[in-house]
Amino acid sequence: MLAFPPKRTRRSIVSYLIEEEMEALLAAPDRSRWIGRRDHALLLLALETGLRVSELTGLTCSDIRLGIGAHVHCTGKGRKERITPLRHETRAILQSWLDERAGGPTDALFPGPRGRRLSRDGVRRLLERHVATASLTCASLATKQISPHVLRHSCAMRLRRHGVDLATIALWLGHEDIRTTHGTYLHADLATKEKALALTAPPNTAAGRYKPDDELITFLEGL
Repeated sequence: MLAFPPKRTRRSIVSYLIEEEMEALLAAPDRSRWIGRRDHALLLLALETGLRVSELTGLTCSDIRLGIGAHVHCTGKGRKERITPLRHETRAILQSWLDERAGGPTDALFPGPRGRRLSRDGVRRLLERHVATASLTCASLATKQISPHVLRHSCAMRLRRHGVDLATIALWLGHEDIRTTHGTYLHADLATKEKALALTAPPNTAAGRYKPDDELITFLEGL
């Protein structure tokens, strides 16, 4: 039985947010309200750490370590523990949220209105709400199907665009096999493919995509 080849399945290219879309999404929650400050902290943490939605909802107040070497501790798939570092800006946001949250060490970091942990559906609904708001200022968001897992993809692709190697990204996301990271994010990285394409350009040809001049654009628009 083991000799039978596995069934071939269709693998879609992952969807992710670019920098402008992430900024618009983070600006969407109304931070004058408690729920808006909670949502902003949750979205920021998701985009920076790439945690799975189950890992986000499972976080407790004690999982955020804001001393020297600030990081978030989580238990992922297979009950495997990992830590992810936090930037200075994120550390400040989470410190403010923890002070306001005023929860015990084992209390949920991101509670719902009744103090219980947010559910997966709860995270999905708040994300849909803020995506709708962000789409008013960033139209490209309206063209994408954005789920909580897309935030995880966005974190990985941002690391990739900044030159982080795939082995480090695999550790960051908690992938057990680097082939998962390689097969998912390398195929989605158009910039890497464009660099490879530029290497095959004929001699005396400028690298990069062709950009028509203003006269050509004016002519085409007048047709």
